[in-house]
Amino acid sequence: MSQYRSDLLRLLDERGYIHQLTDAAGLDALATGQVVPGYIGFDPTAPSLHVGHLVSIMMLRQLQRAGHKPIVLMGGGTGKIGDPSFKDEARQLLTEDTIAQNVASIRRVFENFLTFGDGPTDAIMVDNAEWLDRLEYIPFLRDIGRHFSVNRMLSFDSVKLRLDREQSLSFLEFNYMILQAYDFLELSRKAACRLQMGGSDQWGNIVNGVELARRVDGTQVFGLTTPLLTNADGTKMGKTVGGAVWLNSDQLSHFDYWQFWRNTDDRDVGSRLRLFTDLPLDEIARLEALEGSEINAAKIVLANEATRLCRGEEAARNCEATAAETFSGGIGADLPKLDIPAEGIGLAAACTAIGFTQSNGEAKRKIAEGAVRLDDAAIKDPAYLVRLESGQTARLSLGKKKHAILRLA
Repeated sequence: MSQYRSDLLRLLDERGYIHQLTDAAGLDALATGQVVPGYIGFDPTAPSLHVGHLVSIMMLRQLQRAGHKPIVLMGGGTGKIGDPSFKDEARQLLTEDTIAQNVASIRRVFENFLTFGDGPTDAIMVDNAEWLDRLEYIPFLRDIGRHFSVNRMLSFDSVKLRLDREQSLSFLEFNYMILQAYDFLELSRKAACRLQMGGSDQWGNIVNGVELARRVDGTQVFGLTTPLLTNADGTKMGKTVGGAVWLNSDQLSHFDYWQFWRNTDDRDVGSRLRLFTDLPLDEIARLEALEGSEINAAKIVLANEATRLCRGEEAARNCEATAAETFSGGIGADLPKLDIPAEGIGLAAACTAIGFTQSNGEAKRKIAEGAVRLDDAAIKDPAYLVRLESGQTARLSLGKKKHAILRLA
């Protein structure tokens, strides 16, 4: 049984989202008595978010499911600087046009997870460039900067990590945590926001915002962080050999997204179902108790539910059908496709072009190992040329989990 009285904290607690809270009793009481607007910030550094952001997106979804108001804060202002938290080096600075394009692209994903509108619990999306771009430096230093201790900022893990490695931390990046705290103050004023949520690496930044709102406006606001999500083998969740698992379909095919979830380690199925689906907890308990080959049924449920939320019902159905057809020897209609020229394409080049490998050198090694197959026939010649006749297709496979269709351009 959860220790909390509010539907919000009970829901977040029972599904495994809570790591740290600034004032658990205070937030529990507030969420019991009123609608709590809560936000999470996302810097638009790419045209799509990836599965590493998905816990945060799902937290906003759970906030809305519990009867509260999600605020999606796009970092159009802070994105011009970049969050230095736990990064080895400074991020590349983006132009305003690129940031605007990324924000527009990212919004499409949130519309799959949240209900936007003007109602009391409808989600809203705001951009911190609205207030950060207008800041005047001297007034900001006088009114906001005086509330921050450099000694304390240097003690935060996100800063210490860079300094301990003797890596440069620019003054530009050092200001990031002050700007994030100021975001919380502005959202408290503009949208009555009372809660900031984020990953455990954001704890210091969130606490700064909680304290700034108290010192400047005398407003009580709250912070909540989630645990660092790792796989059963200790690796960071979402990090794959093939690169980022993007949420936007123009960055990653429906099937590859579905297959990512289908490939979940047996030991992680339960936690992934709790965090990334809306399935009832009793149904999740039944699924994670499955053993042996039966756990594969739970993985298919996970893949279907996660894909349905992010990509839609039709995509989930098609991907399951494609997987069933692919692994029974057919050619699935929803597999990634590569158009090849009439003169053919090298097998290694095809593997790299479809995203199975990062380079032709890696592809040639995989081919020599016998890991690459055309229509289930292993090809071990790294110089093999793939040629197709008009109307012909071929299934390209790397190992047991990566499949694609080759067709004539």
